[in-house]
Amino acid sequence: MTIRVLLADDEKLILGALSALLATEEDLEVVAEAENGLKAAALARKLIPDICVLDLQMPGKDGIAVIRDLQQTHPSIGCLVVTSHAAPGYLKPALLAGARGFVPKTTSARELADIIRMVHQGIRYIDPEMAADAISAGESPLTKREADILSLAADGAPIEEVAQRAVLAPGTTRNYLSNITVKLKVANRHEAARVARQCGWI
Repeated sequence: MTIRVLLADDEKLILGALSALLATEEDLEVVAEAENGLKAAALARKLIPDICVLDLQMPGKDGIAVIRDLQQTHPSIGCLVVTSHAAPGYLKPALLAGARGFVPKTTSARELADIIRMVHQGIRYIDPEMAADAISAGESPLTKREADILSLAADGAPIEEVAQRAVLAPGTTRNYLSNITVKLKVANRHEAARVARQCGWI
């Protein structure tokens, strides 16, 4: 039985090389290639491949957003994330979105082919080193409200705008962000957002 695969990566060199390498596997057929998340989601809905191999960071729509969309419309499609972003914070959101595999781009084409077969059989595969990093990141010291406010402030918006988003007074928002920086032992909210993202706390 042939496993139909869709590949999505915004780096064209990687996309082309991966497509060529997987095409040498007798039981795998690359049915489509996409260089951004919007195209990947559209092609997946149109072609309904067995497996989508998705880069994490892509223009238009990231890999996690594509997975979330496809889980709602075509839950039978197995989604596998291949990423150069090894920060543990990416693993949990990907799994919660419905990813059935999560591997680094250092994975060889032969290994990836085997992992595609595993995911197609219903087996979830997570790179052991990435899983260990995610576990060692530990539990978040932030309350849910603090995490929400930090998420709203993560794009660097002014305090007044963050306060509007959070439906809080600017002074209260400032106090929350100050407490967050103390808890995370960082200099400012931008550092706090970076640390919290890496650890998967926001």
